[in-house]
Amino acid sequence: MTEISPIVAGGVLLILGTAVGYVIREVLAVKRANSVDRKIQTELLSAKSEAKQVVLDAQNKAAALLDETMKEERERKTSLARLEERTIKKEESLDEREDELRNKTKTVESEIEKLKVAKAQIDEIKTKTETELAEVAGLSTEEAKDRLLKETEKRHKDDLVLLMQKLDKERREEIEKKSVDIMTTAIQRYARSSVSEITTSAFDLPEEDIKGKIIGREGRNIRTLERLTGAEFIIDEVPGTIIISSFDPLRREVARLTLEKLIKDGRIQPAKIEEKVDEAKAELDKRMEEIGEAAIYEVGVLDLPKEIVKLLGRLHFRTSFGQNVLNHSIEMAHIAGMIATELGLNVEITKKGALVHDIGKAIDHEVQGTHVELGIKILKKYGVSEDVIKAMQSHHDDYPFASPEAYVVTAADILSAARPGARRGTLENYIKRLGDLEKIANSFVGVKNSYAVSAGRELRIFVVPEKIDDFGALQLARDVAAKIQSELKYPGEIKVNVIREVRAVEYAK
Repeated sequence: MTEISPIVAGGVLLILGTAVGYVIREVLAVKRANSVDRKIQTELLSAKSEAKQVVLDAQNKAAALLDETMKEERERKTSLARLEERTIKKEESLDEREDELRNKTKTVESEIEKLKVAKAQIDEIKTKTETELAEVAGLSTEEAKDRLLKETEKRHKDDLVLLMQKLDKERREEIEKKSVDIMTTAIQRYARSSVSEITTSAFDLPEEDIKGKIIGREGRNIRTLERLTGAEFIIDEVPGTIIISSFDPLRREVARLTLEKLIKDGRIQPAKIEEKVDEAKAELDKRMEEIGEAAIYEVGVLDLPKEIVKLLGRLHFRTSFGQNVLNHSIEMAHIAGMIATELGLNVEITKKGALVHDIGKAIDHEVQGTHVELGIKILKKYGVSEDVIKAMQSHHDDYPFASPEAYVVTAADILSAARPGARRGTLENYIKRLGDLEKIANSFVGVKNSYAVSAGRELRIFVVPEKIDDFGALQLARDVAAKIQSELKYPGEIKVNVIREVRAVEYAK
């Protein structure tokens, strides 16, 4: 037996080992491949499941989004439908207005054509009448008139009948007579006395010796009184009496009340005078409110704002051509109410318009503008009815007559002012000149107060010492005098007295 070589045996073993290793490797590879396939199948199934879930979620979201979109679409359609409906209604309304305007235009054009035809007919009649008059010129006056009347009656009988009916309805003469009867009846029914205001007030003293206290040491008390009240005090003219002089009734009343309070207190010195002046002004404010309330109760107008009532009370201390403005307004309200009743107009609006027609005069010396313009602004500010404003704004023909009540208020104003003894123009011109003097002084910078005294022969100007020095006071006196000379007409001469008072005040603590 031939012996196998070790090398060959090793080679065979090597080949066998290699083959076995290959087989083993293939078996392992197949197992590994099967394991990977299973893993892939598992992952594929998982992926398909997730994909189905994703698709399902997407479908749900899409369905929800579709529902929301459809809902929004329905709402949008509903909104568009409403908008379309409103648009259609507006278009229908515009069409109706357009048709109405078109009809009105046609009516106006038709009336214009009628007027043209009527004018042509009148011209034709005029021409024929002139021709006929020329033909009958040789006739007597009576014959010509009879012929003309007969021809006119024959040709225009129907027109004459209509014209006579129209004249019969209008009855102008009877209407005018009725209006005169209404106004005269109203005046006779309201018979109120009117006493012209004057520019001085007399204050009776309990003792003659009090005059010395009122004058004070070196006249300091009376100077303080005149400076704070704006009135002039005449001490030595009448025994036991002090004459208070001022063209402004409010100032005179403040001065009178101040004197009354000082005498009752017994202490008369500058500090006490200032205190009593303030008390007098406060008391006068309260009294003006009471006077205004009494006025509205007398007239029967009870729903005016409190501020308007107070301004009405202020009118008690104003005059117009010597006539008390509040009494004039009350008288107007009564007369206007009677006329409005006879004519069937709104009595309440007419009375209110008459009562407040001069309300602007309560502040016209403090604010620029006519009393009518100021009155309108005041009434609008405090919410007075527009109908009342329309009724009062035309009483001086500054504004057009906007209502029938406006004519009645204007008529009542004329009736109240024009009746004999109601007004005096000379006094009003005098008071206006004094007011103009004070307005000129107040127009300069640094002026605190100004008062026209001594019947307008002296203008006292109190300045703010911090704004005007001594030299400035001299210059101010010259400037005011020059402006008075250039802007006012007055008899004699006017003394311009500029007063600059400096006070030093300190408190010990």
